[in-house]
Amino acid sequence: MSSWLGGLGSGLGQSLGQVGGSLSSFTGQISNFTKDILLESAEEVGDAASELHVSNSRLQELETSYATQKSEHERLRRINAELEEKLEAAEIQIKQQSVEYRTLLQQKEVEISHLKARQSSLQEEVQKLQHSSQAATSSSFTDAAVLPVTTAATTTTSSSFLHRSSAVHQGFHGDEVDFSDVLWSQQEINRLSNEVHRLEADVAHWRRVAQASKLPGVDGNGDQGEVLKMQRTIKELREEMAREVDEHQHELAALQDAQRQKMAEISKRHREELAEYEERIEELEEQLQSEGGNVVQKSTTVQDSKLQELQSTIQSLQEEAELQRKEYRDLLARLEEAEHHKAKIEREKEEANAENAELLQNYSRLQKSVNELQDRVQEQEGKSMLKAQHDNEIQALKKALAGAEKEMARLRSLSESGPTEEVEHADILELNTIIDTLRKEKEEMEKEKLSLVERLTLAEERHRAEESKGAVEMSQEISDLKSQLDRREQALKQAHLDIETLSNELEELDKQNQEATQHLIAVKDQLSLQKTQAEAEEARLQSDLSSSLDQRRTLQLELEAQGEKLSQSAFSLNELHMAKQQLETTVKELREKLCKSQDLGRELRQESSDLKRALQERETELIALREEISHSGEKGNELEGHRKVLEAKDKEIQDLRTELAEMKTSFERAVSEDFELKIENRKLKEESTQALDKIDSLERQIQDNQASLSRMSLEKDTRIEALKLEKSQLESELSQTEKQLSDQTKQYQQTIDELTRARSMDATALQTEHERMVKLNQEKDLTIAELRREIEQMVSDHKDTSEMLDITVAGQNQLTELLQEKDAFAETLKAQAVEMQQELESSVLRVTQECDSLRRSVEEKDKQLGAMKEENSHLKEEIDRLRDQQSRPQLLSEPRTLDIITELETEVNQLKAARDQLEEEVQALRTVSEEQQATALQSQHSLQMLQSELEQARTRHEQSSLNYERLISAKDEEIALLQSEVEGLSTQGQSQIQSVDILQEDKTQSLNGENGNEKHDLSKVEIEKLVKGIREKETEINQLNEKNLSLTKQLDQLVVSQNELGKLSQMVLQKDLEIQALHARVSGGHGQDVMFLQQQLQAYAVEREQVLAVLNEKTRENSQLRSDYHRIMDIVAAKEAALLKLQQENQRLSTMSDPSGSQEMFRETIQNLSRIIREKDIEIDALTQKCQTLVSVLQASGASDSVSGGSGGVSSNQFEELLQERDTLKQQVKKMEEWKQQVITTVRNMQHESAQLQEELLRLQGQVSADSDCSSKLSVDYTRLIQSYEQKEKKLGVLNQELAQVQQSISQLSSTKDVLLGKLGSVKQSPEVSAAIATQAFDSPNLKGAAQPGQDESLHQELQAMQRTLAEKESMIRTLQENNHRLSNSASLSESEQRSHAEELKQARDKQESLQRSLREKDLLIKTKGDQLSQVSENLRNRENDNEVLKQAVTNLKERALILELDVKKLKEENEAIAGKVREKETEFRALQETNMQVSLLLREREFQFSAVNEKAIAMEKMLKDKEQGKSGELNQLLNEVRSMQDKAVLFQQERDQVMMALKQKQMETSALQSELQHTRDKEQRLKQEVERLRNHLIEIEDSYTREALAAEDREGELRRRVTLLEERLASSSNAVESASQQASLQVESLQEQLNGAVRQRDEALIQLRASQDQVNQYAVSLSNLQMVLEQFQQGKKEKAMYSAELEKHKREKEQWRNKAENLEDQAAALQINLDEANAALESASRLTDQLDLKEEQIEDLKKQVDVRQEMLEEAQKKLMNLLNTTEGKVDKVLMKNLYLGYFHTPQNKRSEVLRLMGNVLGLDRDEVGELLQEEGKTGVTGWVSSWLGGRAVQSVPNTPQRPTQAQNLNSSFSEMFVKFLEVESTPARPAPKLPVYDIKPLSAPPPGRSTASTPASGVSGPGKRTGDSNPFLAPRSAAVPLLNTASAGSTAGAGGHLLMKPISDALPTFTPVPVSAEASGGAVLKDLLKQ
Repeated sequence: MSSWLGGLGSGLGQSLGQVGGSLSSFTGQISNFTKDILLESAEEVGDAASELHVSNSRLQELETSYATQKSEHERLRRINAELEEKLEAAEIQIKQQSVEYRTLLQQKEVEISHLKARQSSLQEEVQKLQHSSQAATSSSFTDAAVLPVTTAATTTTSSSFLHRSSAVHQGFHGDEVDFSDVLWSQQEINRLSNEVHRLEADVAHWRRVAQASKLPGVDGNGDQGEVLKMQRTIKELREEMAREVDEHQHELAALQDAQRQKMAEISKRHREELAEYEERIEELEEQLQSEGGNVVQKSTTVQDSKLQELQSTIQSLQEEAELQRKEYRDLLARLEEAEHHKAKIEREKEEANAENAELLQNYSRLQKSVNELQDRVQEQEGKSMLKAQHDNEIQALKKALAGAEKEMARLRSLSESGPTEEVEHADILELNTIIDTLRKEKEEMEKEKLSLVERLTLAEERHRAEESKGAVEMSQEISDLKSQLDRREQALKQAHLDIETLSNELEELDKQNQEATQHLIAVKDQLSLQKTQAEAEEARLQSDLSSSLDQRRTLQLELEAQGEKLSQSAFSLNELHMAKQQLETTVKELREKLCKSQDLGRELRQESSDLKRALQERETELIALREEISHSGEKGNELEGHRKVLEAKDKEIQDLRTELAEMKTSFERAVSEDFELKIENRKLKEESTQALDKIDSLERQIQDNQASLSRMSLEKDTRIEALKLEKSQLESELSQTEKQLSDQTKQYQQTIDELTRARSMDATALQTEHERMVKLNQEKDLTIAELRREIEQMVSDHKDTSEMLDITVAGQNQLTELLQEKDAFAETLKAQAVEMQQELESSVLRVTQECDSLRRSVEEKDKQLGAMKEENSHLKEEIDRLRDQQSRPQLLSEPRTLDIITELETEVNQLKAARDQLEEEVQALRTVSEEQQATALQSQHSLQMLQSELEQARTRHEQSSLNYERLISAKDEEIALLQSEVEGLSTQGQSQIQSVDILQEDKTQSLNGENGNEKHDLSKVEIEKLVKGIREKETEINQLNEKNLSLTKQLDQLVVSQNELGKLSQMVLQKDLEIQALHARVSGGHGQDVMFLQQQLQAYAVEREQVLAVLNEKTRENSQLRSDYHRIMDIVAAKEAALLKLQQENQRLSTMSDPSGSQEMFRETIQNLSRIIREKDIEIDALTQKCQTLVSVLQASGASDSVSGGSGGVSSNQFEELLQERDTLKQQVKKMEEWKQQVITTVRNMQHESAQLQEELLRLQGQVSADSDCSSKLSVDYTRLIQSYEQKEKKLGVLNQELAQVQQSISQLSSTKDVLLGKLGSVKQSPEVSAAIATQAFDSPNLKGAAQPGQDESLHQELQAMQRTLAEKESMIRTLQENNHRLSNSASLSESEQRSHAEELKQARDKQESLQRSLREKDLLIKTKGDQLSQVSENLRNRENDNEVLKQAVTNLKERALILELDVKKLKEENEAIAGKVREKETEFRALQETNMQVSLLLREREFQFSAVNEKAIAMEKMLKDKEQGKSGELNQLLNEVRSMQDKAVLFQQERDQVMMALKQKQMETSALQSELQHTRDKEQRLKQEVERLRNHLIEIEDSYTREALAAEDREGELRRRVTLLEERLASSSNAVESASQQASLQVESLQEQLNGAVRQRDEALIQLRASQDQVNQYAVSLSNLQMVLEQFQQGKKEKAMYSAELEKHKREKEQWRNKAENLEDQAAALQINLDEANAALESASRLTDQLDLKEEQIEDLKKQVDVRQEMLEEAQKKLMNLLNTTEGKVDKVLMKNLYLGYFHTPQNKRSEVLRLMGNVLGLDRDEVGELLQEEGKTGVTGWVSSWLGGRAVQSVPNTPQRPTQAQNLNSSFSEMFVKFLEVESTPARPAPKLPVYDIKPLSAPPPGRSTASTPASGVSGPGKRTGDSNPFLAPRSAAVPLLNTASAGSTAGAGGHLLMKPISDALPTFTPVPVSAEASGGAVLKDLLKQ
């Protein structure tokens, strides 16, 4: 039950989880749909400002959507938490129920133990009575066959009952353990209670027998015969009972089979339904996918509807979930009711059992009474008829009892065979209730029994008194018994009815079970839905994989094309070298072009002044227009007309601005040309030296661009990889925890099984084990809860990290996209403007033409339609006419009219078809016209966007031109001052005193000199120093400017700001040159040096201040750059430290992996080779010495034996040959030494290669320095980002200005409102109206803030209330005026009334004054609130600034992280390079191995040669001996044979060596090929995995983009809503103004006067502007005069004009080359980007493949371990099965030996008993034993025994109880031997082998060949051998209880109890065990038994 409830809870949790998963998938589809729409809308936006606005709005919308999703996520999380809590509560309830059931089990087991103790005591009493009765019968009767009969009966009953109980419980093998435990305990209790009652009956019977035996004067023979008959009948009845029990068991087995078949059918149906549901789910998913494809093409309205539908579906799902929860609760309630019902049934069952037992007792007592009656009837001879009637009645009673027992057995079988596991549990509860009722009935029956006993005693007394009346009383008692039987039958019928009700209830429970299965089916349906969704996602991922593979192919093609472009760029670099030489020649010509540039400068200044004037005029027009706009604010009705005028004016202004922009572009071009000429004059010398540096810098730039582009992709990849790794780790942890939980649940189930199996233990042991298991359970529950908390924490952490990473990635993507878009926009803005204008004009022309053509066509079609309609009407009229004609009788013209009608009908159909076609064409034309109109609107919108962009560009250019003009004016002023000073120097010559004073002041400040001349010199020195310092600063400024220019070139073409800087530096340099020229002119005058120097000092002081200001700015910039540089250097230092660490680790790895180990191997091999060579050298030396000694011996022998000359000649030749061989050996030794030297040289080469590796490490350090360069370039990128940020700030400033204008207009409107309302207040207005005006005036700050919509609404409501009060007050004023009028009329009548009216007037005035005071107080309150509002707005701004600072810090941190990740990437690349080197070293190692093999082959050859030399030496020795004997011929033969053998051996060895070499080469080649194949396969797998990863990455990025887009849309919607609110408020305010304008015409006039004053102020400002412009013109005239002077000096240089033309040509060529170089750089950058992306993809793929390989290896190892464990388990199971099979059918040898010896030791007359015993042991039948005994009488004992023991094999046939044929007494000899046998057999045997848990079957049905007890010795030897020696898996029983095997178990002595205890009882008495202490021995116990 608990497991089923847990399954339900887990199913509910899974179903709810699946609902969340389906929701997430739906949201994913919606996000994809919105992403596509947003991408389409993003393509339409082109303007930078509008794009920024759109992006901001989208960001806000994305934030709102994120907030909503977050709230929804929290809501779902709460729901999940609530469900988990409910699940835990359900589990706790289940645990409590299981605890209650276990307590019940313990109680039942305690009752069982008490009953067992009671049974043992009763058995002891029975045995004592049997012994006493045996003694009595043996003394009185010779034919004492009573004991065996009774013992046999008891044994048969016990055995039959045991067999029945075991067989009954076999039906519950497949059920759950809890229910089987409960049923088993109940059955055990019933069985023990029955046995107790039976034993009590036996005791009572034996007591009566003993009393009857003691009675004197009774005819014992007759009584004994009758007793024997009754015992036989009882025995037959019991056998019938056993048969009936067997039949019931068969019926139960059939019912169980039927139930199993039913369950199998239900499971099949369930599976089929599941399959159908899965197919249906797949179809639905396919439909969903197709609908998702269609949804993308629909509009946003459809999306909104879908979102609503999704919300509705979510709500419906939640409602369904709540319904399911309610159903779950209902099911739990029903289950509890079923359990109560089952308890009731169990009680009824127990009561029925008790009634059965009482019936049996009554039956036994009736038997006793019948016996007594029969004894008395035998004494009375004349009552035989009554006796026969009594016998018949007894038989009827027996039949009735048997029927009752059958009914009870059938009830048991019905109650035990429940429909399902849950129903069985309910049956138990119902049976418990039935048993309670039966117990009550049992108590009533006991009372009735007592009354019956009393009646019996009374009857006996009456019988003794009156024998004649006894028969009548007996008949009455019999009638009473019959009535009691009738009552019992009625009770049985009632039990039948109860059983029928129980079956109905079981059917209801069946229905409930079916409902639960349907719920499970629904849960599985949801699971299958998720599965199909996962499969669809897999298919989509596979399609993405194929697309990514295609992209990879295209990337490879692009890489090849880029390689070709790189080669082209190399050619272009060579051409640039050539151009450099030509540029050097043009240096001189550029110098001459300065004069023309100055002329151009004059013209440009004049043009700039004209442009300024035009600008001022335009600004005046703008001011006028703005004033007109302010006027239009007063006139609400004329607003629309003014707006149209304004739009026309805006268009005119835009046209003017376009013209201005063109003028400015021309001006900027001229200025840039002038500036370029001046810079080129200075820089041409430097360009000659820097051309090569530029080429190098270009290459570096290409590399840097590639690196910077690769970093971005790497960052994304690494972050996504980190996310995926975290995700995979979390998933693996989750799976591990789930596995652990499942394992724990399995362990808990196992522990529960073990607890239930150990149910028959003692109460104390059970309690201790139960407590321990409960503690363990609690600990495990705590650990599970902790694990769940940890899992939840991990999930939340994972979500937080993923959200943070998504946010960071989104921010970076936005930054990069913004930068790229700005760059592209800066490049393509001008071109787009021109192109878009052209395209718009052309498109407008086209659209107009198409519209005209469409209108014409539509008109034509309309005309055709009209004609067709007219024709139609004519035809209809003709048809009607023809029908009229048809109706008239025309016999002749009928066929002709029919033909006409058919023709007309066909024509009508054709005309209808034509009409339909024309209508379709008209509709198509209308759609086309609508589309064209839409395109025209779009083009107009884009035009407006472009115009706005152009206006922004114009504003930027105006600002830059104003800055330049200011600088130029400052410089012009300086020039004018210098000129005036020069004129003053020429006119004034008397200012030396002043100069002396000035010099003294200067001297006091600079030096403390003594003389005036020295002062003059020192002042000159100071001036020169100052000039030098200024020049140095200027050079530094120039260098900084040049650096600035180079940085701007490297930046993404932000040209405008850099050109402005260049122009500024150009103007500064120009002015400095002019100052220097003036200084040179002034220095001509020698006499006026002092005056000139003083004036120059003053000018220099001014310039110094300016230069110091510039220098301060530059130093500030330098300090910022330095701080950035230091920061970057710190980062670089940290990176270098990390790199050094990684390099050290790489070196260590290289030392470990590089061939240093292999070098050591080589050294060892070389040492071994050298050692072998030395040994061989020593052997060669020894052999040479031997040869020398032999030669000397031969020479000596030749000298002695001079007689034999021929033989001596032969020996001398042989010796010469030996000497030649020695020489050859020496040569071979030399070759070996050369080989050794070669090996040494290879070792040295390896050392050199290690040095080269160190050089490569140094090169890697150089790459680290290159990384530092990259960091500097990152700082450049940082500056670029700052510039973009500044531009955005400028745009924000423009927006703020516009906002200020709007606020001013609103404030003006509010002021008009205040004035009007004030006037209204003057006309006796109530103070509440003024308060309303104040609130309306207070609307303006609210509108300015635009951040308090709630307050605005409240103010609007207050305004309305004020207006209402105003109307009321006006009505009151009117009434008061009327009253005044009446009073004035009635003044003439009564003066007293006038006085009262005056008093009333005074009161009214007082009220008015008080109201005005309150108005003022409210005004003060409004002012204070406005101040608070402004403070709040200031605080908001400060917070926004703080946020911006924090954003900058975040960007800095991101850049640092990028740098770190790049360094990590480089280190990984270094690792890969080292791995490549390791592979190269491995190849070298293989080559060295091959050389080693060759050397070893040479060594073998040498060894062979050495062996040949040894053989030759031996042969020489033999030759010497032969020579001594005179056998020279034989020596020659032997030598020849030796030579031939040596040659053959050498050939064979060479062939063998060649074959070995070839084999090894082939092996090496195959291994290399295999490694290459594996490498390629690994690469393919990595690429595939990388492609999958990239696809997942793309999906994630798209999801993030869609989320951001949704948030942006939400923000845009909010902004639009706010705009609409503002517009509504404006409209309301304008309405109020219109209503008040009628009363406020005077205020309008005053406002007009104020406007006139403002116009006058504007005119005055214009006059001042014109005056300033006149001054500027004067300055320009003076400058032109100076330039004219310079031109006079430069007129003599006309020849240089030619050079200037050539210079222009060279410049053009140079620009062309520059353009080419830039194009090449762009191409190279694009190539590098693609390369970096491909490399990053490959690297990530390689990482993933490595990780996957590791995981696969781990999985394979685990699988191997699992297989090994599985094999071990299978082997253990096989061994156990073999043991069982081998031990089942065997008989104990010791037992047979003892029986065999006992047979021969027993006397002759007792041997038949021993033979029967042996037959029972061997499993022989009674007939076979009888035949053998008859043959024994014929043939003798020895022949039979020998033939039986020799020929017959041991069989294991099931034991069957035998009927006693003869009653035989025991002899003392056999009893003594039997005691000895029991003593031998009672020694403790080995414990049974411990089986695994899953092999153990329930104890209620032990397997064949094994009894429930371990050994019967537990019953014999007392508590000495208790549960300790028995099998621990079997339930231990108390030592006092005897355990008898079943009759049908077929067990032998080896497996179960001793077979002596079972069937011997037919002829032998059974010995009940007596509880003895452990100290007592078995022998003493047996002797005590024999004494008894």
